[in-house]
Amino acid sequence: MGMGVSDEFYNFRNNYNIGTDLISSIGQRYRRITTRLNTDFWNTDSSSAHSLYVGSYGRDTAARGISDLDIGFQLPYAEYVKYSAYQGNGQSALLQTVKNSLLKTYVSSKVGGDGQVVVISFTDGVMFEILPYFNNTDGSWTFAESNGGGTWRQCNPRAEMNAVQSGNTGVNGNLKALCRMMRVWKDHNSVPMTGALIDALAYQFIETWEYRDKSYGYHDYMVRDFLKYLYDLNREKTYWRMPGSGSYVYKTGVFWMKALTDYDIAVDACSLQTDDKAAQRRAKWRTVFGTTFPI
Repeated sequence: MGMGVSDEFYNFRNNYNIGTDLISSIGQRYRRITTRLNTDFWNTDSSSAHSLYVGSYGRDTAARGISDLDIGFQLPYAEYVKYSAYQGNGQSALLQTVKNSLLKTYVSSKVGGDGQVVVISFTDGVMFEILPYFNNTDGSWTFAESNGGGTWRQCNPRAEMNAVQSGNTGVNGNLKALCRMMRVWKDHNSVPMTGALIDALAYQFIETWEYRDKSYGYHDYMVRDFLKYLYDLNREKTYWRMPGSGSYVYKTGVFWMKALTDYDIAVDACSLQTDDKAAQRRAKWRTVFGTTFPI
């Protein structure tokens, strides 16, 4: 007996999940960033208060190879009052203040502003983007948009995380697995899609997918059917909505051509279910996913 489809996709999971060393390194940096900002803005040296992972790492849909970490850091409301009163771009001034705080700890790392976030680039290629925000009573956040003269905008990452978490529980863990697998696909094939768009579309797709409650033995069908779903989407659409928050997620390029190519390969791979076809099957999945898929 060779290794069946179920084993292959189970082992694939062990390859595409983020390694424990990186998780540990991310955690150390996160705590150091949080401590610095708490010291300067809240007069506490807590390494966890007022701070939250957001983005794919926060939604728990990130895969091995992640290099961008997003952190939301809550600032006291008094800061909002202060920077709202600026005649000029108070949003830019706010980001500069957060940047100056981080420069006290990260003298050697590149700290830059990027419109809405302060970016810390580490020498090993990992980048942290810190989004300073103010809490709103409904759980959403107000954040600074310094482009175009400066304005305040809103987002709701917690609602997105909760939606993905409950959606994932409802489909036997398959939502997060699909999000991670499709990030491997995107990276291997340089598909022009953001992680947020993958998550939004995977969330929509899996709600009605017929095998959504099954396990690893159906992950080959899940990838195949999702690639078809991507190819079949309305080409005219320019944005979709994030689950939970309803925030816009924009199309950043033509992703359906690669989806069609790999759908055809996935159809072939799914037809090779028997053990004597295992080597051929795995070779096809490696075409789709690259070397992260086990040989």
